[in-house]
Amino acid sequence: MEYKVFELTNKNGMKVKVTEFGANVMEIWVPDRDGKAEDIVMGFDSPEDYKGNPCFFGACIGRMANRICDAKFTLDGKEYDLPVNDGKNNLHTDADKGFHKVKWEGSQDGNSVAFRFTSPDGDGGFPGKLDMTVTYTLTDDNGLKIRYEGVSDKKTLINCTNHSYFNLSGDLSSSIHDHELKLYAHKYTPVVAGAIPTGEITNVGGTVFDFTEYRKIGQNIDDDLEQLTLVQGYDHNFVLDHLTGDYSKVAEAKCDRSGRKMEVYSDLPCIQFYAGNCISPQTGKGGVKYDKRQAFCLETQYAPDAINQPGFEKPVFNAGEKYDTTTEYRFSTY
Repeated sequence: MEYKVFELTNKNGMKVKVTEFGANVMEIWVPDRDGKAEDIVMGFDSPEDYKGNPCFFGACIGRMANRICDAKFTLDGKEYDLPVNDGKNNLHTDADKGFHKVKWEGSQDGNSVAFRFTSPDGDGGFPGKLDMTVTYTLTDDNGLKIRYEGVSDKKTLINCTNHSYFNLSGDLSSSIHDHELKLYAHKYTPVVAGAIPTGEITNVGGTVFDFTEYRKIGQNIDDDLEQLTLVQGYDHNFVLDHLTGDYSKVAEAKCDRSGRKMEVYSDLPCIQFYAGNCISPQTGKGGVKYDKRQAFCLETQYAPDAINQPGFEKPVFNAGEKYDTTTEYRFSTY
């Protein structure tokens, strides 16, 4: 089977490649402070190479991003079982059959590509036939907008995200410890073993999770703190300051080596900051050797295990109710 690759370009020298295989992001080329464009995301040379992809490089995650405790949930009194694929839990729905491993039908209109896929009732263990569209748009102010739209014929869970791994230096073989990160989040959700939230929503003030002002990713990442050692560094969900549905800036990251800056906009309630602690040694695009903490993810989302946590906002959508959310990664220099 062949999978189309679509290329988006803008007037500023930015370029993005996305593929019908999994609606995955393959490349994001962004100019540095000197105008030199480099690819700043991890990935592979061809769509077929993404059939492995154990680290979810560039992945369009669905139906449900992140973890669900004990790989089960109850909806309207009925229990649903999911693939057990992360210890005793479920992670990103299905590593081999999730949205990032199916063929989407893609069509390009100028600087936008729309991918369409119908997830059948029971797919991944979730109820309802779900019609999905994911649209990538490259704007002239260097934003990559990702819009997710879905409608199910049964009450179900929907929580999609993009799992791109960024290294703003343009050198994907280098550490991201010197990158600086700012999150518009004064609270986060602590975890237990297995990276499942405890159910608490905790203030970040005075802790190593305080990214309300710019902080270097590597500043405290190896501190001997249980919350860090449980997941080998940062891999935590942050509760955003804005209200769900309020499309606004939720994160910033920058790299002094290149002068590149990335701003993240979203209307979702949470964001997962993952510092690439568990990237397994492997060969990526152009023969570059990838390893841990050579890229980071900022995954907009509903909180992990939200369906099983009493105090968390639920990603539950009724039959016929539209799931419609947008996230944007916007690039500049300084």
